[in-house]
Amino acid sequence: MKARDFSVLIAVIVVIIMLVIPLPGWLLSVLILINIILALIVLLVSMNTQEPLQFSVFPTLLLLLTLFRLALNVSTTRSILNNADAGGVVDTFGTFVIGNSPLVGFVVFVILVIINFLVITKGSERVSEVAARFSLDAMPGKQMSIDADLNAGLISEQEAKDRRKKVENEADFHGSMDGASKFVKGDAIAGIIIVLINILFGIAIGMMDKGYTFQEAIDTYMRLTVGDGLVSQIPALLISTATGIVVTRSSASGNNLGSDVAEQLLQYPKLLLIAAGTIFLLGLTPINFFLTTIIALVLALGAYLMMRKQKIPVVKDEEEEDQAEGTAMKTQENVINLLNMDPIEFEFGYALIPLVDAKQGGDLLDRVIMIRRQLAIELGIVIPVVRIRDNIQLNPNEYRLKIKGNEVASGEILLDHYLAMTPDIDNDVIDGIETQEPAFGLPAKWISEENKDEAELSGYTVVDPPSVVSTHITEVIKRQAHTLLGRQETKELVDHLKESYPILVEETTPDPLSIGDIQKVLAKLLRENVSIRNLPIIFETLADFSKLTNDPELLGEYVRQALSAQLTKQYANQDNSLKVITVSGRVEKIIADNIQTTEHGNYLALDPDSQQSIIKAISEQVENLALQEENPVILCSPAIRMYLKQLLDRFLPQVVVLSYNELEPTVQVQSVGVVNVA
Repeated sequence: MKARDFSVLIAVIVVIIMLVIPLPGWLLSVLILINIILALIVLLVSMNTQEPLQFSVFPTLLLLLTLFRLALNVSTTRSILNNADAGGVVDTFGTFVIGNSPLVGFVVFVILVIINFLVITKGSERVSEVAARFSLDAMPGKQMSIDADLNAGLISEQEAKDRRKKVENEADFHGSMDGASKFVKGDAIAGIIIVLINILFGIAIGMMDKGYTFQEAIDTYMRLTVGDGLVSQIPALLISTATGIVVTRSSASGNNLGSDVAEQLLQYPKLLLIAAGTIFLLGLTPINFFLTTIIALVLALGAYLMMRKQKIPVVKDEEEEDQAEGTAMKTQENVINLLNMDPIEFEFGYALIPLVDAKQGGDLLDRVIMIRRQLAIELGIVIPVVRIRDNIQLNPNEYRLKIKGNEVASGEILLDHYLAMTPDIDNDVIDGIETQEPAFGLPAKWISEENKDEAELSGYTVVDPPSVVSTHITEVIKRQAHTLLGRQETKELVDHLKESYPILVEETTPDPLSIGDIQKVLAKLLRENVSIRNLPIIFETLADFSKLTNDPELLGEYVRQALSAQLTKQYANQDNSLKVITVSGRVEKIIADNIQTTEHGNYLALDPDSQQSIIKAISEQVENLALQEENPVILCSPAIRMYLKQLLDRFLPQVVVLSYNELEPTVQVQSVGVVNVA
């Protein structure tokens, strides 16, 4: 522990001792001067902070200084009542204020107490209370603003974390100030009570125990009481003022209080001329003409100098500016920054700017935030920030989505139209612009707002343009989720899991599986639209089977079987039934006989004729199932599921392939077709 840490602890212990042990007069004088100095330092620091969080220790410091001041009050009161002496500082202050009239001095002291208690202390307390309430009420809005800037790419993840932390700290600070201000108020009340005790009991003790006359008792104890009150109230007044300055500080200019006051109070020099004229006119009354004229001239001269300064523009040398810009573009740092690539980019033409601009009613930023949250729940991964920007090279109504620099989707929308889709193409009665729904490729029409109600009554599904774009983004990111999960993202998921399941993670990685091996398994699951949110079960399975094999493909199959309850719920109907296309024994044997085993893993090596026969048979069954408005699901044995899916990925990627071990025993499986070849 550092020496300054010890000094704070010792200071607190000394304060506690002061409440019990009598102190000599010279030591009281030293402590009183330290109290005044500390209060003055706190006031000066509060005036030079640019924002409240720069003085975040102030609430705690306020309590410590209040305790120190109360301990001094107790010590000086004990010394005044016992010895009619509280040190040279108290006696000097009392003599200076009272002078030859104890009553006048006491009245001045009472006025000072009233100013401190009713004006500054009460005002600071109220401002602290309101600031705390407003700070807490504003937290959700500030958090949403940070999320919007993050999704728009205006700030990085680290900057977003820092801003969120700052918002939390501001709320904590104002809450602490609200409580600490109550102690300041209590200290002011205690000071008034202590003054009354010193006067009343001091006069009584002086006359009864020390044999003073009434006049002598009044002179002695009134002087000491006023002196003690002043040395207590002056620091209290400074601390209360500092409290008011800190809680009312709302500068966003990056300057301290002195700079802000000078800059903002004197920002309109012409107003100084009006003030100068007013003061000069007052001199024509019985008020001192010479004095008012001098003040008016000073104000007019200041206004003239400031107006002259404002007319002189500060122009930077263009050659120096161009040279600095050229030098900056040649630096290595700027070249390296050009290599940065955003994981996800959404670009749009200039006609779609209202889609993003909140001032024009655009809510795409908020929708992207919800998309990231939705996919985190559905898929179990944190989608990177979506960088949103306009691109003048695109058509006005065009947009495109890039993942790791590659365009993966695009489309065109009409902001002043609605997208209408109907399940019955033959009954297409609404006029509109023929198009295609971008997310699922369904035939659709862009219709005007006048036809919206008619389309809905006719059974069309009508969607507004922002919903069309957000749905498209969601579906594309779902399909590309496996490409967004790299080793760094996997490491973050593992670290998050380690907080709750440390032993499970230690048993799995780095031995026998590296982060890269785990990433391949998770990416395999995401490629087939399997959520990886249930990481504990996934890692339990990896820990069990990684001792048998390190092949990510096989490990992925074991994980799928462990997630049977999740897969069943994902594909089964609400009545716990599932219509499937089963694979005949002949087809399974053909696939099993053509599995090749190498040192790099297993793969399917079918001849072209067999491939075409199996693909054709599956296509026919899938088309028949689609006519029944059922999602195509193929059911096969666990031994060939992986290889059959690899085969279909090149021809029918949308077809789901499940094995018997991936379904719960309670599900009611109904075979509606069989894949067979001649």
